[in-house]
Amino acid sequence: MAEQMNPQAAAALDRLRAIALALPAANEKRSHGMPAFFISKGKMFAYFWHHYHGDDVTAAIVKTSGADEQAMLIEMDRDLYYRPPYFGPSGWVGIHLDRPDLDWDQVGDRVAISWELVAPRRLLEAGGR
Repeated sequence: MAEQMNPQAAAALDRLRAIALALPAANEKRSHGMPAFFISKGKMFAYFWHHYHGDDVTAAIVKTSGADEQAMLIEMDRDLYYRPPYFGPSGWVGIHLDRPDLDWDQVGDRVAISWELVAPRRLLEAGGR
C-alpha cells in the first residue's frame, strides 16, 4: 500500500501514473490495494505492483498480445520483464520499475501498447494515443 512505499517505489508509481493517465479515457482506481489503470469504466490496461504478499518487487503489469509475446519479452530481457503471479497465465507481463537504468520511454511504450490492446474501437478510430 502507498503508506508503506519507500521513496523509490513512490517515485515509480508517480511516473507510471503520469504515463497511464495521459492516455485517452484512462482513469485510476484501487484493485487489491494497489493502483490500477482502466479505460473509462472498462478494462484494465496497467497495474502497479509493490511488495505484494511480501515479495520485494516494484513493477508495472501490462497486457501483451498473449503467451508468445510475453515469452519473447522475458527472453529478450529477463532483468526487466517477468511472468507475474496471478496475471502471468493470462499473458500479462511484469516490468521491473526498480532498476537504476530503467528506460521510462520503453515503459511508456509498453503501457501504451497495453492500452491499445484493451481500448474500444471508438478510441482507436479517434486516433488513440
